[in-house]
Amino acid sequence: MRALCGAIITAGALVGLGLTALGIGTRYSPERAFTPDGDPILVHLTKMDRPLVFILIFLTSVAVVGLGIAFVGLAHHHMRRDRDFNWEKDRAAAQQRTTV
Repeated sequence: MRALCGAIITAGALVGLGLTALGIGTRYSPERAFTPDGDPILVHLTKMDRPLVFILIFLTSVAVVGLGIAFVGLAHHHMRRDRDFNWEKDRAAAQQRTTV
């Protein structure tokens, strides 16, 4: 369940990052995109609108946290499955004793 929640959080953050990328492209594309020499003009984070920078950083951090939750959730799930498997194996081996 933890891994699924982490994957859902990550998917939502990645969809939001895609929409943010579209918003940044829409916001800064009407301005001049190339220098007279033909080189592209890059817009730095310091010169972007504060709401766009905030949402970009926020969604990036949410994606990293969601990936962390997903990986830790999967690791915990596999650890529990291995522990349960070993417990079942020990229990089955203990039942096959024969008396003399």
